[in-house]
Amino acid sequence: MIILDKSTIKYILYDLDGTLTDSARGIVNSFKYCLSELGITGWDDEALLKFVGPPLRESFGVYLGMNEEGVDNAIKIYRTYYADKGIFENSVYDGIPEALERLRQAGYIQAVATSKPEVYAKKILEKFELSGYFKDICGIPLGDESMTKAQVIAESLNRLGVTDKSQVVMVGDRDYDIKGAHSNGIPCIGVTYGYGSREELESAGADEIVGSPGEIMLKA
Repeated sequence: MIILDKSTIKYILYDLDGTLTDSARGIVNSFKYCLSELGITGWDDEALLKFVGPPLRESFGVYLGMNEEGVDNAIKIYRTYYADKGIFENSVYDGIPEALERLRQAGYIQAVATSKPEVYAKKILEKFELSGYFKDICGIPLGDESMTKAQVIAESLNRLGVTDKSQVVMVGDRDYDIKGAHSNGIPCIGVTYGYGSREELESAGADEIVGSPGEIMLKA
């Protein structure tokens, strides 16, 4: 169980997909549309779940073996579906609004650091009435899939004006979140209700692992 000690922790950064919202349906449907348009077969819904979380460039390049030109084209096709439909084929995890409200009332500064384009992240959080909980929502520039999770977290810390990284903790569901946080010198809480397994989180070196938003408890 995580104890957030207000005498030491001031900032909480959150991943978006798989941490705040269950976005799998929209992402999987966007990949299915893209692969169909490209004539690529052999990927069912379960197999496509591995694409939920990693940056798009890595998903297309690593999992599908595309070259740079192919990745650029695939991302454009993917987004023709995602921007129109997939973005809101999404839902908020049970307990997230309550956890965010409790943490806000306790005085924590909360922010989002996601590998999703910032413009999409803001639309999603506004749609689900969560944007008001966050001092900043940081994502990648639309069309710049080269930005890593570590770079997104670094930008988020810069926007927040963080000078003491010992005051920050990251919350995320994939190894990218943990490795990105650690590369910035901050700990990461892994959540198992998202898309990463406990084994993935442990292997990546998660500092703590929780199974629900309610397991992040406060120390008064």
